[in-house]
Order: sequence, then C-alpha cells, then structure tokens
Amino acid sequence: MNTIDNISIPSRPPFKRVGLIIHVVAWAILFGLPFFFTGKEQQELTVVNYIRSIIPPLSFMVVFYVNYFLLVKRFLFTRQMWKFFISNVLLIAAVMIAVHILMHLLPPPLMSHPPRERALQEMVGFFFINAIFYMLVAGLSVAIKMTGGWYEIESMRQELEKSRAEAELQNLKSQLNPHFLFNTLNNIYSLIAFSPERAQGAVHDLSRLLRYVLYESSQPLVPLEKDLDFVRNYVELMRIRLPEHVELKTDIREGTTDTLVAPLLFISLIENAFKHGVSNSKPSFIHIDIHPKEGRIVGIICNSYFPKDSTKDKSGSGIGLQNLRRRLDLLYPARHVFTYGQEGEIYCCTLELQL
Repeated sequence: MNTIDNISIPSRPPFKRVGLIIHVVAWAILFGLPFFFTGKEQQELTVVNYIRSIIPPLSFMVVFYVNYFLLVKRFLFTRQMWKFFISNVLLIAAVMIAVHILMHLLPPPLMSHPPRERALQEMVGFFFINAIFYMLVAGLSVAIKMTGGWYEIESMRQELEKSRAEAELQNLKSQLNPHFLFNTLNNIYSLIAFSPERAQGAVHDLSRLLRYVLYESSQPLVPLEKDLDFVRNYVELMRIRLPEHVELKTDIREGTTDTLVAPLLFISLIENAFKHGVSNSKPSFIHIDIHPKEGRIVGIICNSYFPKDSTKDKSGSGIGLQNLRRRLDLLYPARHVFTYGQEGEIYCCTLELQL
C-alpha cells in the first residue's frame, strides 16, 4: 500500500530515549539530595560526608543495573528462577559487605558511639533493613525491565500488524486491477469489429486509466477529484457497449480540492452495476450518484438486476464486494457505512466514507 523511498531510522527508539532521561533524572535527584538535606549535627556538607552519603545510592545502582542489564535477561526471561534468586542473594550480600567495608575506611562521623551490645544489635538491624531495601531495588529493576520488554514486544506486534494489513491491502488491490482491466478490454474488443477508430480512442483512454491504477493509486490517499475523474473515464469506456435500451445516468460531484480519499473504492460497485445491471433484450438502467455531504463522501449506485450464472461467470467479479468490504475494514475502521442488497428487480449499493 505504501511506497517507501527514504527511511530514516533513529539511533534510539523514542521510548528508549524517554527511559534514558528518566534514569538520569532519578539518579541525579538521588545523588543531589545530600546538598539539600543535612542533619542537625552536620551544618556543613564536607567531601567526606558527601562520599559517605552517596555510597548507599551507588550500591542501589549496582544492584539495579546488574539486574536490569544482566540477571533479568539471562535468568528471569529464560525461566531459570532459582538461578535468578541465588544470583540476587549473592549480589546483595556482596554489595552490603562492600558498603560496610567502605564505610569503615572513611573517617567516622562526629557522634557518640553506643555500647558494644547495642552496636551489635544496630548492625544486625542495619543489615536486615538494608537487605529489604536491596530486594526492593532488585524488584523495581525487574518491573521496569519487564515493562520495557512488554512495550517493545507490543510495538513490534503493532508494526507486524501494520505490515500485514498493508500487504493484505496490496493483495486486494492486485485482485482489483486485473478484474478492471478484463472488463475494459472486453469493451474495446467489441469495438474493433465495427469501429476501429473508436477502438483506438478507447485504447488511449484505457492507457490513462491504467496509469492512474498503476502509479497514482499506489498511494494510501489520493485527491478525491482524481479518483472521481477515474470513475468518470471508466464509465465512459463502459458506455461503449451499452445497447440503446439501457439508461445510464451519472451525477458525480467533487468536494474541495484538498479532500483526500483511499483510491479505487467505488470502482467495484460500478463494475458490478455494469455486469449485472444490463440486459441485452430488456429495458435496463444504471444510476450512479457520488457526492460530498457534511464531511463525508456518499456513493449510491442502483441498477436493474439481471444476475449472471455464477457457474458460467469467468470474470472473477464475485470477489468484488468481499474485496471492498475487507478494504473498508482496513482503511476506514468505524468510519464507513456500506450497505447493498436487492429490492424487487433493483439492486442498490450505498457507500459512505467519513473524510
């Protein structure tokens, strides 16, 4: 459906750029907190005190990103839960020991020290509480990683769905083109026997139609006036074979010059009208009315009904309405009304598109 000439692929998908910004801002806030909050005993923030205050955030960062870039992908995504659990226990234990050693290497803060028994209790409580914090950080890393993975998978699914829909539309359009061509060639063939000059003119008109079908209609949207010009030219080519007892009326009005529409939607209805609306011996009629109306384009095609024997019909026109309905579902979901049916000896189709 779409022709792709130049594709510029960003170095980093938008959602990844947003995620990177969130990471940077979050850690910047965390590392900047010591500049805004100081204890009563510590009115001035020194280099040593700042280093002491950022060691816990750095340890959180280690646990977070080891999980984010390594453990979640290697163990959790491969359903090796026990390896993921053991790896996190070892990681958190190693980080806590490293933090404890670093804190002891720095000069101690200026405050009174509790008795040894109380200090031991506080140390055990410190390790226990911090272990809970590290587990929460690991869980946050898992949640963010899995959310990002789900977002990527969903984006890929949407891209695949879009590609599938475009491929299906292209296939539907490829079914339409030969059908249109066969009908028109049959008309020109009938002219060759009794009017070679008119047949030559019809071939010239056909070349214009084919140019539109092969080139301009390859775009997802085309100007409405061009698509309606195609419809008018097609109707005039089909008029060539009509007997005198067939009444053909057309009222095809254009909207504004900037109105865009998906190409070749009305042609299937018009083809069916000419195929099933004309009798070689009985009075027949085809009425075609296409006009804009309040932000919509409305097409009403009615004809006398002389259905062809499906067992003898080799033109393939039976796919026309099914083809059109599927294209409408893909191109104008919830933005179209398509009805058709027989009332007595009259067959009418109505197609409304919301522009």
